[in-house]
Amino acid sequence: MRPGPSTAVLSAAAGGPATTDLVLLVGALVLCTVLVGLLMGTGRPGPRRGGRGRHALPTPEPLTSEEEHMPVPAVVYNPTKVGDVEKVKRDLGALCAEHGWSEPLWFETTEDDPGVGQAKQALGAGADVVMACGGDGTVRCVAETLAGSGVAMGLLPAGTGNLLARNMDMELDDLVNAARVALTGDDRHVDVGWLKVDGSAEEQAFLVMAGMGFDAQIMAGAPEGLKAKVGPFAYVVAGLKTFNGDRIRVHMTIDGQPAFSRRMRTILIGNCGKLLGGLVLMPDAVIDDGRLDVISIAPQGIAGWTAVAARVITRQRKGHQRVEHWTVQEITVRAEHPQEAQLDGDSIGMVTELAVRVDPGALVVRVEERRTTSVVAKAVEAARGAAQVATAPMRPGGGP
Repeated sequence: MRPGPSTAVLSAAAGGPATTDLVLLVGALVLCTVLVGLLMGTGRPGPRRGGRGRHALPTPEPLTSEEEHMPVPAVVYNPTKVGDVEKVKRDLGALCAEHGWSEPLWFETTEDDPGVGQAKQALGAGADVVMACGGDGTVRCVAETLAGSGVAMGLLPAGTGNLLARNMDMELDDLVNAARVALTGDDRHVDVGWLKVDGSAEEQAFLVMAGMGFDAQIMAGAPEGLKAKVGPFAYVVAGLKTFNGDRIRVHMTIDGQPAFSRRMRTILIGNCGKLLGGLVLMPDAVIDDGRLDVISIAPQGIAGWTAVAARVITRQRKGHQRVEHWTVQEITVRAEHPQEAQLDGDSIGMVTELAVRVDPGALVVRVEERRTTSVVAKAVEAARGAAQVATAPMRPGGGP
């Protein structure tokens, strides 16, 4: 006879052959029950709305990231110098988006305020770069505000002379490419000239040249309407009208030294020396050397002007005896009679005295990459080269 259930249980309890199998079976059942319970407790959805006895898990909030700060560009523009303003705005807006900048802030100049107030507004709005879009006058006004602020200025040349852009070998005919340099280029610290007129406490900035006499008469005699029609040739027309003017006597004081007098036709105080057409009036002028170059020109007749022209064309420092040159940090020029004066090509009217000083490295200008070589940079590179030679191991024969 087969043993009954009770017999089998007793046999297992007694440690018979079925004992091991039975223990394993019971253990496996218990383990499966526990695992299923755990899985159901963690993987099942929460109770429906209105259910009792269960707490719903909190709904996870969508992942969000704080918006990254985008640099802010600003454009101070002269509407009389820019052809299709709306197209320029579209092109520069697309360029800024391409390079990760926010939409540009636009500030339009007026006859009453040619750029100083607008540049102040741009700084107040938190601009990271302020682009001057216009002629030399617009550039000068924007620079006057940005000097000493640490905020970079970008150049978008749209005028007749564009002298600062020419002296810094920058883009002249493509506003979009010029704006790309303003957004992505390197920073270069340049000097700023400051000028007071007739003892006034107010200072005005210039970046290229200030002058009194013949040069200022040319600027005053080239109206905007004529420049718009014939371009730089307007200055030639104005020059021919004032060619035969008289020389004037001036008294000059340089860097606190005793005053001296000269009779001259024009005096120019330059931060850099390149003129229209690639002509260089001051070959030694460097825009970041902490000095200003002064030229006094006193030609007499056709022969004198021919010698001056030859000096400019050949870029020689020594020329006609009526051309004198000084490098200064401060200079005061006082004429015996009121004379026309100009700042960066803009006429400032009749004046008797100019008091000028240089502010070294006061303005940051955005330039093309790797175009930051200056006097200081050259000196640093030369020192590094000398140090490398001095520390180089000696080769056989005694050479480094």
